[in-house]
Amino acid sequence: MAADGQPAGQRLHCLVTGASGYIGGRLVPELLEAGHRVRCLARSPGKLRDHPWAAEAETVRGDVTDQESVAAAMRGVDVAYYLVHALGTGSRFEDTDRAAARIFAEQARAAGVRRIVYLGGLTPRGVPEESLSPHLRSRAEVGEIFLASPVPATVLRAAVVIGSGSASFEMLRYLTERLPVMVTPSWVHTRTQPIGVRDVLRYLVGSATMPDDVDRAFDIGGPDVLTYRDMMTRYASVAGLPRRFIVPVPVLTPRLSSHWVGLVTPVPASLARPLTESLRHEVVCHEHDIAQYVPDAPGRPLPFDEALSLALRRVREAQVSTRWSSASVPGAPSDPLPTDPDWAGGSLYEDERHRPVDASREALWKVVEGIGGENGWYSSPLAWAVRGWLDRFAGGVGLRRGRRDTERLRVGDSLDFWRVEEIEPGHLLRLRAEMRLPGLAWLEMYAETDDEGRTRYRQRALFHPRGLLGHAYWWSVAPFHAVVFGGMARNIARAAGGTSGRGSASRAARIRRARAGRRKRQHPPSRSPSPASPRQE
Repeated sequence: MAADGQPAGQRLHCLVTGASGYIGGRLVPELLEAGHRVRCLARSPGKLRDHPWAAEAETVRGDVTDQESVAAAMRGVDVAYYLVHALGTGSRFEDTDRAAARIFAEQARAAGVRRIVYLGGLTPRGVPEESLSPHLRSRAEVGEIFLASPVPATVLRAAVVIGSGSASFEMLRYLTERLPVMVTPSWVHTRTQPIGVRDVLRYLVGSATMPDDVDRAFDIGGPDVLTYRDMMTRYASVAGLPRRFIVPVPVLTPRLSSHWVGLVTPVPASLARPLTESLRHEVVCHEHDIAQYVPDAPGRPLPFDEALSLALRRVREAQVSTRWSSASVPGAPSDPLPTDPDWAGGSLYEDERHRPVDASREALWKVVEGIGGENGWYSSPLAWAVRGWLDRFAGGVGLRRGRRDTERLRVGDSLDFWRVEEIEPGHLLRLRAEMRLPGLAWLEMYAETDDEGRTRYRQRALFHPRGLLGHAYWWSVAPFHAVVFGGMARNIARAAGGTSGRGSASRAARIRRARAGRRKRQHPPSRSPSPASPRQE
């Protein structure tokens, strides 16, 4: 028998919602490694196809707000993981969260599911519900819905999650690295109890085999209770940065500070606001009962400095498996790309460019797949930067989401203010715009061979306007297409070989090498020890 009272090696059938998100995308391989069968519920199953674990897990199409698709996904399931929330979908996101949780609980009961596992937020003791941020209040309500259900539930409540690519870690990292002197909101003095993502995953996996009579919430956190100021100071130490000077300013409200975070870090204000609002109240664990069912090994949960060290190592080695931006931007368009033969949805503007390339298709594809992030967009950096700033000003994600991996892309990856919609390796990269636009936009890049066997680069920008404003937008930016799109096509062809004749020794590769050298000089190896085989930090 295992320590939790369940048969050792028990193989369960697990349903995972939110598998395209930060935690869900890391939980699936952990469940598979533990010997469980995994089914993923996704609105767009294609987004999961390029994950390393995709062939081992079943994926079904559906949405937690759709009763029929949830019912179908629950069939034959033992444990159902609920890792989604509607934050950012509008002013009524709490209603959406509530309705989705009720559907999930009802269908779990109807299907005979043995357990629901939910990852929520750690809430402060003694604070009236109406004083909580909408984010924390909604997360708490979802947990209560599951605990009130006839299906036994495990509700895990965590504060700040530290791991490569998490929104909390990225916010901490960029604030500390970019600002040697910081004027900060008063919430930097609020105590919180961060937890490493590896421990979150360990508790999630262990929750699957809890005894049937366990039906409760658990506080989960690391061994350190810190203020945000402490976390920034310790980050600087672990990262080998000079001492940071922090000056709190009480007048910075959560709304104002979220815009401040949005300016300094890649995390947009729409996501930074719930994170900063959650820091208004002290959130620390009041029990560690989870250890009765998921025992802690020596040195676990990970200390804060060690969790930071592991996350930094993943970032520096470009081995970040999922990021906060892995999940689609709420409200982003999801309509299919209008195909040429059967498009009947109204106007469709197009800008198409062709360039011969004096290099192999492989060399051209290497440049195409490496576009964005630190490598840039190969034309008018100022124009791209201005468009990114305008997008952030309008509440969008801007250009600073960057890339998950510096060289490889997969369907569903965020790429600055684009989302990878389709990849045909060696041939096609299709990006869907997630910037604020009065319409739908795509950018396609092709590595092709012409009728004479020569390599050719083809590029299409497509825009489907929404209303009169959409048409006005297209014609207002059309005069700049020659500079932006024309320059992009020309420079990509040149980078792949083109007139320089340098083949795969492209501009992108040279930029990557130079920047990797700068990062190595600026960020010496962290001082904290790390375990022998980190996988999901």
